[in-house]
Amino acid sequence: MLKSFVIAASAIAIALASVGSANAQKLDANDMARAPAVTGVSMSRDGTTLVGIIANPKNPDERALGSWDMSNVDINSKGIPLAYVTPSDKMVFWNVNALKQGKVIIRANQVWTGALAGCGEGRTTGATKTYVDKILMTDRTLKDLEDPFAAGRQIGVSAATQKCLEIASFPTLIDLPLDPENVIVQRADQTTFESQYSKVSLKTGRSELLYRDIGELAIDLIDPRDGKIRTKQKVDPKGNQQYNAETYVLNPETGRFDLEAPLTVDYQNRNEMSVVGFDEETGKYFVVTDKYTDHAAIYLYDARTDKFDLEPLFAHKDFDAVTVVLGRNKSDFGKILGFAYAAGNQEVYWVDPEMKQLQATLENSYKGQRIVISSFTDDRSKVLFATESPRNPRAYYVLVNKTKAMPLGSERPWIKPETMGPRTLVYYDARDGLKIPAFLTLPPNWKKGDAPPAAIVHPHGGPWARDNLGWDGFGWTQYLATRGYAVLQPQYRGSQGWGHKLWLAGDMEWGQKMQDDKDDGAAWLVKEGYAAKERIAIFGYSYGGFAAFAASVRPNGPFKCAIAGAGVSNLARIGQNWGENRQQRAYQGRTVKGMDPQQNTSKLSMPILIFHGDRDVRVPLFHATDFYSAVKSTGKAKLVILKDMGHQGDKWTAQNARDALNAMDDFLANDCKL
Repeated sequence: MLKSFVIAASAIAIALASVGSANAQKLDANDMARAPAVTGVSMSRDGTTLVGIIANPKNPDERALGSWDMSNVDINSKGIPLAYVTPSDKMVFWNVNALKQGKVIIRANQVWTGALAGCGEGRTTGATKTYVDKILMTDRTLKDLEDPFAAGRQIGVSAATQKCLEIASFPTLIDLPLDPENVIVQRADQTTFESQYSKVSLKTGRSELLYRDIGELAIDLIDPRDGKIRTKQKVDPKGNQQYNAETYVLNPETGRFDLEAPLTVDYQNRNEMSVVGFDEETGKYFVVTDKYTDHAAIYLYDARTDKFDLEPLFAHKDFDAVTVVLGRNKSDFGKILGFAYAAGNQEVYWVDPEMKQLQATLENSYKGQRIVISSFTDDRSKVLFATESPRNPRAYYVLVNKTKAMPLGSERPWIKPETMGPRTLVYYDARDGLKIPAFLTLPPNWKKGDAPPAAIVHPHGGPWARDNLGWDGFGWTQYLATRGYAVLQPQYRGSQGWGHKLWLAGDMEWGQKMQDDKDDGAAWLVKEGYAAKERIAIFGYSYGGFAAFAASVRPNGPFKCAIAGAGVSNLARIGQNWGENRQQRAYQGRTVKGMDPQQNTSKLSMPILIFHGDRDVRVPLFHATDFYSAVKSTGKAKLVILKDMGHQGDKWTAQNARDALNAMDDFLANDCKL
């Protein structure tokens, strides 16, 4: 019997940086636009390979690959990579994983324009300006970058299918820790929800098709011990655009996949029901669900009896559980090491005594900073970890022999943490009584009782997403705070990761109750003395851009101006085209209803800046140009189209980020006069 861990909010503190006052460092656009000095560091399980994304020493706007020599710790005492490689023309490195056999897998993308022919997001006819995602493989020397999906090298897949997969899918890696040679690469087509799985040999680079989704059952959980499929999922139509999501579990006696009725959920209610692992000790499955409580908890589920354990294995009173952390080295494979949960950030509650002590030791050594342990060797003689806080950009270290921390560098070492603004998790009441979480970033050196500053309400994208408390990777919050603005990031109804009730409360409330939450956040800022009533703006990207469009045409709102980045303006068109798959439209598309800004452009009541990338296929450019065309005669709107910029952050160039920030600066100062 496994011990149950149910913890209250007081059991886990959310650490904030504690720094003294200093003269504020006003961040300029280049501080946040240039490539991070180092980011995304990855260490192999055997501790011999350490790689990361670094700034190109010859061009700080460009990302390169860096590799460190792990055979000599003293050489690395300054964290300087001993080898690096720059990308080819118009290719950008975004993610890197150090694997076994000294091999390295890189995720990259390239701009691409052409006819999609039904592959991926974009136009169904004519040419679409988009990106192609690639997986490349090399070794720790970074000398040769090869494409394991190159034509003729992958058995069982045609060249046309390979190109379609590159355009329409997002590649992910499934490691087989006990297999000395092979890994599994998954490519999931985001338009059909179908995946194919290939076994890639790290010795030869040869890729062989292993599994693909066939028929109604989609592959879900693959066992990392042996690559065996353990669970599958099926979307079962019930009529009238209603669907059930069903889970099927491998029956070891028959070899068939049996329906597990207790794991079935319906699309309309959207209860979380995720099988996240197999417990080799009990033969049960780890399941994350909010079926029994508002916040998701982790339960053990027995497919042999079709029953959940009576008590959760892990639960938190105020936050959602995310997953179980299982050992993946030979000595601890399958052992429960801890549980991840979503508080201000995603945190880990360690139950393994050695990991728990290690976390406490590192927190004591780097006071006021969050510690993120990402990988460690079997004997734990090498531990890769990172530190960060709302004021501190993430920095990377390797702890050697549990005594010496080898620094690899900070993502943005040119930023002075002591001059950044404080950032905290707060709560405020919406007008209907719903409690809204939010993150508040204050201007550096501003204190309660000072004259209220100007403020910006900054809703996140998604909307099925959430913000986090740590360092803002986009840099928008601190960039604005160092200009004297208080920044509120409301986790409005419709946000995920704050409980089932808050998530569902946003359904079909775009521009309505979801928008009320932003207005109520502005009112809370004024009430608490964090903002001057007549000096509040709204700025958002993606769904946040929709919120800015909506605010600009809602009467009697609290905002002086709006900034819409890559925002949805035409609610009718985005709702009708929410994915190419009818299931996706039924799951999330049906919730995309409410007040349509494009139908209310005559009500524009404030200056608005619109910026949008010309390679955005997630929110096509017409959302920006159509809204602008409808309101440009008022003289209140500005439109900035950013060249070769896609929707997601990994489709941005440094120049895109720089141009967007400079446009915002100019607009806030000269058009909004905030």
